Amino acid sequence: MTKDIYTVAGVQMDVQIGEVEKNLADMLHTMRHTSAATADLVVFPECALTGYCFETREEGWQYAQTIPGPAIEAFTKLCHEQDQYAAFGLLEKEGDKLYNSCALVGPRGLVGVYRKVHLPYLGVDRFVDPGTEGWQVYDCNGLKVGINICYDGSFPEASRVMSLAGADIILLPTNWPPGADTFAKYLPNARALENAVYFFSVDRVGSERGFKFIGYSRLCDTNGNPVVDAPHANPEVLIGQVDVRRSRSKRLVRVPGKHVIDRFADRRPELYGDVCKPHGLVRKVD
Repeated sequence: MTKDIYTVAGVQMDVQIGEVEKNLADMLHTMRHTSAATADLVVFPECALTGYCFETREEGWQYAQTIPGPAIEAFTKLCHEQDQYAAFGLLEKEGDKLYNSCALVGPRGLVGVYRKVHLPYLGVDRFVDPGTEGWQVYDCNGLKVGINICYDGSFPEASRVMSLAGADIILLPTNWPPGADTFAKYLPNARALENAVYFFSVDRVGSERGFKFIGYSRLCDTNGNPVVDAPHANPEVLIGQVDVRRSRSKRLVRVPGKHVIDRFADRRPELYGDVCKPHGLVRKVD
């Protein structure tokens, strides 16, 4: 049954590189035995199943799974038992392609999979293939869910596309290393505010091959205000609520007849063409 208010959980967790079975067991245990068990939707970090800091494509490939695959089956079983949805990051292999993906699973199985489009020169993203299918919005029992992964959040066009397609919440499973502090503190708020959607960044913690991940997961509401956050690098389960009546009402009336904000109605897309044109600023990685 659809409803107006949904409970969402973000699991800020440590991840062990290459230890797929352990990471999977930890995620399933969290869904069963913590406050995440009360949520309609549970979100885990980027590459939570596999780890991130692989040194070659071949190394990452050996820990990647197909979709559907063993992890999807395990999550489907638990989501069916608990009537929940879950989103988790993994390395996905399809044919000869390797993707940094986020799978969305529900009581009846796989709902959708998002493949990271924007790839930084970092970790396994140096070796994976970019997603080419763009962004979709998925229905989780009435909650409309969009997905980005980590660096995607730096590109406001992605969130705008999903918001225009009716997203109530945009998920950002991520692996933020040192240097991403400013992004973690401000970008989730901006993406939420400019699109009048909820935005949920879910980061990992711990260290991996010289990179220490910063945590700082956060759920922001449609005004860009933090609903709940974890401004530290320790494991934590964040619980917050999403009111879809707010995400579906883009017109904000502050003073009737004198102060009205509607960032969708006030768009001027006929003037934005330059955003999609090539430019001369691209250069090779140093």
